[in-house]
Amino acid sequence: MIGNTPMLELKRLDTGPCRLFVKMESMNPGNSIKDRIAVYMIDQAEKAGSLKPGGRIVEATAGNTGLALALIAAQKGYELTVVVPDKMSDEKISHLRAMGAEVHLARSDVEKGHPEYYQEVAAGIAAADPNAFYINQFSNEANAQAHYETTGPEIWAQMDGDIDAFVSGVGSGGTVSGVGRFLKERNAAVQMVLADPEGSILAPRVNDGLEVKPGSWLVEGIGEDFVPDILDLSLVDSAIAISDEEAFHTARELLRVEGVLAGSSVGTLLAAALHYCREQTEPKRVVTLICDNGAKYLSKMFNDHWMIDQGFIKRERHDNLRDMIGRRHLEKEDYCLTPELPLHLAIKRMRMYNVSQMVILDENEKPLGILDESDVLLAMVHDDANANLPVSDFMTRRLEIVDPTASMNDLVPIFRADRVAIVADADHYYGLITRMDMINSLRQRVR
Repeated sequence: MIGNTPMLELKRLDTGPCRLFVKMESMNPGNSIKDRIAVYMIDQAEKAGSLKPGGRIVEATAGNTGLALALIAAQKGYELTVVVPDKMSDEKISHLRAMGAEVHLARSDVEKGHPEYYQEVAAGIAAADPNAFYINQFSNEANAQAHYETTGPEIWAQMDGDIDAFVSGVGSGGTVSGVGRFLKERNAAVQMVLADPEGSILAPRVNDGLEVKPGSWLVEGIGEDFVPDILDLSLVDSAIAISDEEAFHTARELLRVEGVLAGSSVGTLLAAALHYCREQTEPKRVVTLICDNGAKYLSKMFNDHWMIDQGFIKRERHDNLRDMIGRRHLEKEDYCLTPELPLHLAIKRMRMYNVSQMVILDENEKPLGILDESDVLLAMVHDDANANLPVSDFMTRRLEIVDPTASMNDLVPIFRADRVAIVADADHYYGLITRMDMINSLRQRVR
């Protein structure tokens, strides 16, 4: 079931004079291209005697390799421990745990060599367990071999040998090295284009021979702060650096225009492929990958609120406190209550929308009160029957209302008193400002 994924031509995006094809690796059983390498790496470890029956596999992963290993480990009776950077999506982590993997989170703000770097943590866990094998996709030659023997030949066959360029990213280096070597052996003129997140060290090295300090990026599973052992950069002809913002918006456009739900790294690959295609002056046939399924990112790049909080969706500016509101009421981004609503329904909505407080508005959209978790807790501890009483019986009526034209400094005493700021004037209620809203606003200033 792994491999032999279909090739799809994208026809609704602007590809300049080129034709752009995507290999649907998201249709593997584990929903990513990493299924291929998991099979090869486990098989090779078994043949070498490094992985014994009932043993424990340990890996450092952005998530997809872990999911692929979990899929195969469950079938073969191996235990699995994965170490993932703490920037990974909740969906990936929940998925890994649901498949029986033991998950450790490691810091994403440290570089290779630091003891809390995810690969160092994984290596340490494996070293402490004589029954464990650190599979180490970044140095495992079976990784690149999987792509040389499967992905590359499939692309060549599906394109009838007529391919001008292949756009790939580097997660561990296996795809670039394996597919790149296969395609170059068949036709040395095939262009290998590296798609790289801004902040990764690889694009500057490829394009200008520069060794730069790594930055940070939010796209998952692609880009590096070091050169993996199995990565053969001599195969790469050029590199295109893509910002997080462009990657996320490109992935969203892919879903909206082509109906393909794909992961964040696909946004980087597709954005780079589109840049390449639009720069050409003559028709070319270009291939890139749909590396994984976007269902793992619904809480992040496909969530408007997350995109807004990161500054990737631009909103109208007012140059006052309204700009700091995380969920704007006039734009219908927030969730409010009416005074007669039963408390049990308010609890249900707080859980559904994952919020800790909600404003109660009257029939004229004016703030009457605020209900937070403490109010709910006190009401329910006192008497279970309170669940059927209106929220107006339990809401806090002492409100910290600030005018939109007030100073940011006016918010500090409110937060110090463990309250939230309600932004309103004589005409409108605009929304809440929480501590985190203020932090997000200040963080976006210093980017």
